[in-house]
Amino acid sequence: MFLAIDIGNTSINIGLFDGSKLRNSWRIATNRHKMADEYAVLLLSLLVSEEIDIKDIKASALCAGVPKVRAAFVQMLQRYFKIEPLVVGAGIKTGVKILMDNPKEVGADRIVNSAAVRIKYNQAAIVVDLGTATTFDIINAAGEYIGGVISPGIELAAEGLSERAAALPSVELAAPAKVIGKNTVDAMKSGIVYGYAELVEGMIKRIKQESGEGKTVVVATGGYAELVAPFVDSIDFVEPSLTLEGLRAIYFMNRA
Repeated sequence: MFLAIDIGNTSINIGLFDGSKLRNSWRIATNRHKMADEYAVLLLSLLVSEEIDIKDIKASALCAGVPKVRAAFVQMLQRYFKIEPLVVGAGIKTGVKILMDNPKEVGADRIVNSAAVRIKYNQAAIVVDLGTATTFDIINAAGEYIGGVISPGIELAAEGLSERAAALPSVELAAPAKVIGKNTVDAMKSGIVYGYAELVEGMIKRIKQESGEGKTVVVATGGYAELVAPFVDSIDFVEPSLTLEGLRAIYFMNRA
């Protein structure tokens, strides 16, 4: 079995593959203060609950935007799983050429998503990742990463609205029945969810116009993809496990 780990600023997405099939996945909160042993206790308990023997896990790959948490997971995998994980970063083969002013600036998770889309769809693509940040990654028909867009994430926007405006409450991130709210909570939900849907729709339109790539597949991923995507006509597919699949593909690309 293969363990894929995507460490984000807000959450950690963990996937267990049996062959090419994603058998289980879990999402846990990112905590920069947890030690390797503490993450081990949490992960081992999840595996035990699914009756999975850790001896059956033979390999792992991870990408991380939080260096301290990345180090904790590497240490955990070495100590408890006896695995030396592949850490996606400089020098790792991904199958995607990065056409940026400074390729090292591109987050590992964004490269992994681009690789996954390249392998899965083999055409020009836009990856919309709705997580802590809302990012857009653009891959041309030749499989090259030509650039991206970064916006504040939907949760950050919601928190900022309630924190900076004293009269506004914290609200659940859910779409109200109507755009026009009849109360403050529904009005905030509408502005946040439908507002972000329009942001995504508008950016996709602008990216397509500027890239001139013609036929382009649009794939949404990230923790809030399933919340926003139903209201964005330009999104072709929602792939919650895109990063996990990309990590598995990159691992075997580098071990071949």
